[in-house]
Amino acid sequence: KHNPFFQHAEADYFIAERNGEVVGRIAAIHNQLHNDYHKDKVGFFGFWECINDFEVAAALFDTASAWVKTRALDTLRGPMSFSVNDECGLLIDGFDTPNSIMMPHNPPYYLTLMETAGFTKAKDLIAMEGGSLEHPIQPPERTERAVSLLKKRYGITIRPLDMKRFTAEVELVKQLYNDCWEDNWGFIPMTDAEIDLLATAFKPVVIPELVPFVEKDGRAIAFGLTLPDLNEALRHNRNGAMFPASLTMLYKIKMKKLTRARILLLGVRPEWRGKGIDSALYHWIWTKAAERGIGWGEASWLLEDNAGIIQGLSKAGFTPYQTFRILDRPT
Repeated sequence: KHNPFFQHAEADYFIAERNGEVVGRIAAIHNQLHNDYHKDKVGFFGFWECINDFEVAAALFDTASAWVKTRALDTLRGPMSFSVNDECGLLIDGFDTPNSIMMPHNPPYYLTLMETAGFTKAKDLIAMEGGSLEHPIQPPERTERAVSLLKKRYGITIRPLDMKRFTAEVELVKQLYNDCWEDNWGFIPMTDAEIDLLATAFKPVVIPELVPFVEKDGRAIAFGLTLPDLNEALRHNRNGAMFPASLTMLYKIKMKKLTRARILLLGVRPEWRGKGIDSALYHWIWTKAAERGIGWGEASWLLEDNAGIIQGLSKAGFTPYQTFRILDRPT
């Protein structure tokens, strides 16, 4: 009723039961915006959870497949909960490490169930990590020198998010997001209402210094969005209730008690790519995060074939530590 995603999409939800016990679930999703943008006929599934039983998994996938097929869609893709702009991908390695904010996690047997059900790889997504509480992320000296030269050469400046102009800043993010990511695999533009909803959700926990904008002559040409890893505060809450865990989370952010962060977005306008602007953003984020006692960082997710950004992060000391897979099956 309230999620703006459903202004261009629909979904139905299914529960698998055996002998009165819930043994699995799945959402079948038709995202019309995706199909209009990519000119294809893909249906999606998400919010999939299942016991380690192929009969249950097959029943769930067949139900979602039949649902999307009635809408003239020829492919079932997932997991996406609900779309590429939300939690997406199936964890296929890095099971011994916890998930960071807005990233999925699942048992290893999920991949076996999906492959046995006839799904094949569509695309892998990479998460990279750097630093630790004992050995915080430190920008290499060469990066510091390079960023200084970059600023002089192109006359660019970097500033943090201005919370006093939050509404105007959100409008700026809308422009940048759809300009900077339009060529990415699976990309779908976010509507104004969807970005407004995310901004409202993020506002209480955002750290302005970790949302930098790069400007040239007063025009924003790039930005990054980094959030403290709220899972670090919530992970110890075993009963599933958000209260009082939510207050604990906000307290830890305010008191600078969180030591982990995730870079969710980092985008550069097409005409400014290849000039080192991304390095300037990373340098800013690392420096400001360290000032708050954040020693560990994750950059995610990255398309497996985005060689440029993966190579840049590798040079800065980041290493891949988790892989997520999106899979397809004909309907």
